[in-house]
Amino acid sequence: MNFKRILIPVDGSPISAHAASVGLELARDLRAETAMVYVVEPPVPYSGEIGIPPEELLQLAGRESEAVFDALREHGDLLATAARFVRVGHAADVIEKLASEWSADMIVIGSHGRGGVGRALLGSVADAVVRHAPCPVLVVRREA
Repeated sequence: MNFKRILIPVDGSPISAHAASVGLELARDLRAETAMVYVVEPPVPYSGEIGIPPEELLQLAGRESEAVFDALREHGDLLATAARFVRVGHAADVIEKLASEWSADMIVIGSHGRGGVGRALLGSVADAVVRHAPCPVLVVRREA
């Protein structure tokens, strides 16, 4: 299988930054196109409206995502050619859908590596992506 398009979800965490570095280096070695996706989960309302207009939420997400992309500046040459997506929604669903729409050959995603109760209580975006992605998924654990 040829891996010519690599999708890399980022969220600003150290684990995500490490996974992005791995994904970008892999893309360099494979001469693959890359796309970065930053997903903002909509706030969960306790009742009624959330009070944040969708346009405002997207603007906030855009500012947050630029800070995350800027933090990866050590890979400037690779980031300069990477597509950048900012989406609002449930992270796993957005990543899976974008992987299909963008025709990704691989997803490189970070994982906290929690198991058991930790994963059950907190859920796992990486776990959900692995289970439902339309392409192979490389899960990168935190640095040793």
